[in-house]
This record gives sequence, structure tokens and C-alpha cells, in this order.
Amino acid sequence: MQRRSLLLATAGMLILPATLRAQSGAQIGSADRPLRVGVTSGVHAQVLEAVRDVLAKQDFALRITEFADFIQPNAALAAGEIDINTYQHLPFLEAQKQQRGYDFVPVGKTVLTVMGVFSKKHRTVADLPNGARVAIPNDPTNGGRALLLLAKAGLFSLTPGSDYRATVADIADNPRRIRIVELEAASIARGLDDVDAAAITGNYAVPAGLNPLKDGIAVEGTDSAYTVLVVTRRGDESKPWAQTLARGYSDPAVKAFVEKTFGGAVIVGA
Repeated sequence: MQRRSLLLATAGMLILPATLRAQSGAQIGSADRPLRVGVTSGVHAQVLEAVRDVLAKQDFALRITEFADFIQPNAALAAGEIDINTYQHLPFLEAQKQQRGYDFVPVGKTVLTVMGVFSKKHRTVADLPNGARVAIPNDPTNGGRALLLLAKAGLFSLTPGSDYRATVADIADNPRRIRIVELEAASIARGLDDVDAAAITGNYAVPAGLNPLKDGIAVEGTDSAYTVLVVTRRGDESKPWAQTLARGYSDPAVKAFVEKTFGGAVIVGA
């Protein structure tokens, strides 16, 4: 019995490397070697699933890995655990490259998840009282994005030249004494009852039943710089599999899915 077990184990050891060699030699995007794509849960995962279904009809296979935060998809890409990801806009990508040394490049655009300001207590921005508590994302780029939106809505002014890198220290004039509460982006929608208003990106607003265009008391325009990108390691951006994934987002079936599912709160290729 022991000898038989040893033989089986040895056979398994011989078979496994051959299997791995077959997989490693397979073309990326094939059934034997699906393109490994990282994405954040929610809106971006839903849209990617629609892209997957479109590309499957072209015999191009994806393996989707969902992540619960903004940091892990890039860490997984750097580690070679995935081939490509799709969840981040250019300001976030640039910040990550600077902070973590990633050598990543964008391949193409996917969707814009519109950021809106929401409130369960007040009907307009003008209704927000003096000293109102307003929540914004605590990650650097979306936090700055929220501050720009709030400043555009007239809640306060920012120092001249402020961009997506703005912080609360850049609030220059705040006559209504608005108090900024910085929270993890994924938790803001759940805590909307606890603040007077909150700036929430569409990928978190929509799953919470909030449509920026219908429910927001302030909302970004389509000129936003925050369209999400398909991103990969430098040197892979021209590979056929990277270009195929990027083109999938412009397919009419994907656009129709986005329009039907999100009612204008998510825009393809903005």
C-alpha cells in the first residue's frame, strides 16, 4: 500500500510540470490560459463581466479576480498574479506610480463612474447648514476630486491651482464652516445617515441605490478627468490580449448594458 501511494505521488509529480508547461505555452486569452484581469467589486466588475461575455463570443477568455479595495489590484499586477487590471483613473494611477514605484501604463479607457454629492437630510447644496459635516473619500486622488466638486458647488474655495491632489489644507475660504469628514470610500454610502452630505463615486453610489444624476445635489460633468483605464505593466500595453480587452469596452453590446443597467450614472469611454 505504501509503495502504491509512493508511485501515485511520483506520477503526480511527473504530470504536474507537464500541465504547467502546457498552460505557460498557451496563448493568453485562450481557454487554456485565460487573460487574468483584476477589478474592484461593484460597478467595474459588472461592466467587466459584460465585456467578458462579448469577448467569449470571439473565443477570447477572461479570468476575473475581484478586489475589495483600491490598493490590491495594483499590488497583484506588480507581483504578476494578474496580467492587467481595470478600476483606476489616471490621477490615481499617477499617484500610485509615484508612491509605490509601479511601472504601469494605460491601454485604453473604460467607463466614468460619476461622482455626486448626496444627502438624506437636505434637498440642495444651499440647504446645507453652517457647520455641516460633509464626508469625502480618504484616498488622495478621490479626496481631491471630491474637494474640487464641493468647491465647484460653492461650499468653499480652494487655493489657486488646486487639482486632484488637493487636501483639506487647501481649503482657502470657508465662510459656512463646512467640516470635512474623511472616510474610506467604500464605507461612505453606508454612513450617509451620519453626516449632512457626502461625496460618493458612482461605483459605490450605484450599488447603494443612489444615482448621481437623479439623486445628487451636486454632480460631476462629463468633462471629468476620472474615466477608468485598462492598465498593465510597461511592455505589455501593445500586446494583442491587452488591446483586445480595451476594445471590448467600446462594443455596442457593452454600451447598451451600461446604459440600461446604470441609467446614465456610468458613462462608457467618457
